[in-house]
Amino acid sequence: MLLSLFKWLSVSAVVFLHPYYISMTDINYNNKSKSLEVSIRIFTDDFEKVMRKNCNCKVDLLKPENKKAMGILINQYIQEHLQLKVNGQTKTLEFAGYQQEEESTWNYFQVKDIQQVKKIEINNSLLHDFREEQINMLHININGKEQSDKLNYPNKLFSMSF
Repeated sequence: MLLSLFKWLSVSAVVFLHPYYISMTDINYNNKSKSLEVSIRIFTDDFEKVMRKNCNCKVDLLKPENKKAMGILINQYIQEHLQLKVNGQTKTLEFAGYQQEEESTWNYFQVKDIQQVKKIEINNSLLHDFREEQINMLHININGKEQSDKLNYPNKLFSMSF
């Protein structure tokens, strides 16, 4: 509970202090559906700039001409920069959508068919190709065991065993 409060207060504070370069990735294990639910919050302006740089195309997350096309770009970028291994096996993130909230874009993914989590390994290089000042915050909740971490550029690896 205290970690969750800290997590949201720190992200809220950063929103007002931008130009810090930060993302927040939440990973929760849903025991009922046997899946990992992944939510990623990124400042919209930074996210648009890095995707424009990578695809050399028009990117507008606030008012997209084609929301489905923006979803494809988001999925491609995040798949390239966020990988998960569960119990030693690489897992594919399934894109579920995105939405705007204030100055940030929330991106939603899931990983199905996870019977149990003994170990999770995360490779998170989100926006490392944009700014060396990038900080990627992680918050993991697996069966009530919570852990948060901060990955400062160039650090991109995190693991947790249960």
